[in-house]
Amino acid sequence: MDRDIASITSGKSTTAAGAGTLAQPLQRLVDARHHDPFEVLGRHEEDGQCLLRAFLPHCSEVRVRDPDLELRRIEGTDLFEWRGDGSRIAQHYQLTWVDRDGLRWTEYDPYCFAPGIADLDLHLFGEGRHLHAYRMLGAHACEVHGVSGTRFAVWAPGAERVSVVGDWNHWDGRRHAMRVRGGSGVWELFIPGVGAGNYYKFEIRNRNGGTIHIKADPYGQGFEQRPGTASIIQHRNGFDWADQEWMHARAQRDWLHAPMSIYEVHLGSWQRDPVGGFIDYRTQAEWLVNYVRETGFTHIELLPVTEHPLDASWGYQTTGYFAPTSRFGTPDDFRYFVDYCHRNGIGVILDWAPGHFPRDDWALARFDGTPLYEHEDPRRGEHRDWGTLIFNYGRNEVRNFLISSALFWLEEMHIDGLRVDAVASMLYLDYSRDPGDWIPNEYGGRENLDAIHFLRHLNEVTHAEQPGSMIIAEESTAWPQVTRPVHNGGLGFSMKWNMGWMHDTLEYMSKETVHRKFHHSQLTFSVLYAFHENFVLPFSHDEVVHGKGSMLDKMPGDTWQRFANLRVLYTYMYSHPGKKLLFMGNEFAQYAEWNFDTGLDWNLLKNERHAGVKQLVHDLNRLYREQPALHYCDFEADGFRWIDGNDANNSLLSFYRQGAGRTAVVMLNFTPVPRQGFRLGVPLEGEYRLCLNSDASYYSGSSMPVWGQYQTESVPWMNQPQSIVIDIPPLAGLILLKT
Repeated sequence: MDRDIASITSGKSTTAAGAGTLAQPLQRLVDARHHDPFEVLGRHEEDGQCLLRAFLPHCSEVRVRDPDLELRRIEGTDLFEWRGDGSRIAQHYQLTWVDRDGLRWTEYDPYCFAPGIADLDLHLFGEGRHLHAYRMLGAHACEVHGVSGTRFAVWAPGAERVSVVGDWNHWDGRRHAMRVRGGSGVWELFIPGVGAGNYYKFEIRNRNGGTIHIKADPYGQGFEQRPGTASIIQHRNGFDWADQEWMHARAQRDWLHAPMSIYEVHLGSWQRDPVGGFIDYRTQAEWLVNYVRETGFTHIELLPVTEHPLDASWGYQTTGYFAPTSRFGTPDDFRYFVDYCHRNGIGVILDWAPGHFPRDDWALARFDGTPLYEHEDPRRGEHRDWGTLIFNYGRNEVRNFLISSALFWLEEMHIDGLRVDAVASMLYLDYSRDPGDWIPNEYGGRENLDAIHFLRHLNEVTHAEQPGSMIIAEESTAWPQVTRPVHNGGLGFSMKWNMGWMHDTLEYMSKETVHRKFHHSQLTFSVLYAFHENFVLPFSHDEVVHGKGSMLDKMPGDTWQRFANLRVLYTYMYSHPGKKLLFMGNEFAQYAEWNFDTGLDWNLLKNERHAGVKQLVHDLNRLYREQPALHYCDFEADGFRWIDGNDANNSLLSFYRQGAGRTAVVMLNFTPVPRQGFRLGVPLEGEYRLCLNSDASYYSGSSMPVWGQYQTESVPWMNQPQSIVIDIPPLAGLILLKT
């Protein structure tokens, strides 16, 4: 039977003609409409006798195993009953039955087990304060009174009836109907004998229209491979983590002052196997970690590996908020990936998309036949551009779902941080909407007050529950105080992508060098606001796709100039205040735009120019990590001073960085004109050592000779008390350290 189609018999009476009229509760049960099957199934006391009742479609014989008692069929139905002295029948008894194929089965009756979810859990969930709702809802293999099975629970307040359907019950929605827990909207059922590896979904009958919806588990922690959409029960035994040292250090880590250089990766296209297929998590762990260590990055940021049905969405249209995608292996395989990264000193950040979700009818959309997770009004519940649905952030249970998802990845998967996608689309009610297609808030404004409340709560909870973890906003507007504490009126994020810096810088670098003097302010403007937020400087996947060209393609000039431009751009990025992010392929100047359907062009590293760019990125990462002057005050204005930011005519920039008692001087030449005998002001007397020259021969530069050591002269220059005389190569960046 197709598990994506409701059981043919669901919702239809099995009462035979002339069989007589069933009592209303029994009729609702056989019609697959009963909200509490425990009312009629299982063990009951009636007229001083024990009554056992079971509902087993397509069965020819049903018996209690111990003592051996036969249940008799209620004529014309698939209901079976036994009445008598129940003193010898255990509280949790087993039934034996013969199925439609003539096979005999023995299992504990699920309807003789009491509810497993505590009232306090339901109360907290209804208030939106159950931080670990994923431990209550979903499917959890467990033991109840020594009986192995799985406890299922799902939130579906608009349902008249909910059943668990799976590969053990022929996907028949009549077999394992759940009970609703009062007015909470939560349905639950413990099913003995069902465990890890079984496939399942929820079959939901809507309370009003009687429509049938077969849905994957919103809290599912594992899914079958696309195009299948069933959830999979996971093992209850924990993964054997070996990253305790990393996790302890993370909780104590001063990430504000630590170096952070991020390698952004799409696991489906970083590398492919020889026949073009995906590489599993465990193999990728070893290959990717070795490469990241070789190139010097401190963190890997993964485009979403939350389960998603469509490769082309890159993971941003999520259907499994508690499950790593099965494309690359099992949840434990993903845990191994994270564990391996940590044991090798590499942090892991996950892109996370709480701003919208897809319309797939087997997932969250109209989950119980009503707009449950999404906002009911399309002016607040639909993304026109993306064709997706927007979460109803004003609903306690929805906020609870998302907060629990965030904590799941930070706690259960040991992820070090979440990069929250599309924050701007969450903050503004009129985001990408025409006039009249949005509803103002209660004060008449365009701010989404529910989303603001959710984001603040997200950041307060995650920082409190998981010290040292980071929540990073992809926020593209001038919303104030994105990275300032909630108690000071901010949104509470750890960091924010500096989209303004990225756009201005790439716009400047795209100009022919002769015209750059007219756009000099595009380089210098960023410093005016660089310390208003805790910024990450991103050259991300969004900049090398959809016709935007690769990073190398954006650079003007002949082949030599394009590579030189890219090298000086990266030198500028690594010396500018802020944490760093490069998308895969950018580090070796891939020619082509990113294609999610193939691996990167690794053969380019055989070319000395591409290998030179990679070597430069390695050296920039090493210098940035090792020198406090370049990272300690990434977020503090005291760590940056202009030497000369006004030399537009020559397209030169000079400044110094300082932190933890160290000083680094940076000189950048954005033209192909060399500057020999150039006097450069410096802040301190003494010796300066050249630590990096992006024009050096081992980066495939012009190899213009540049001295390695410079002694200051007592010649005030550029408003600095001392100066040195240096030669500046064409299209080059120089970094000098005060010894």
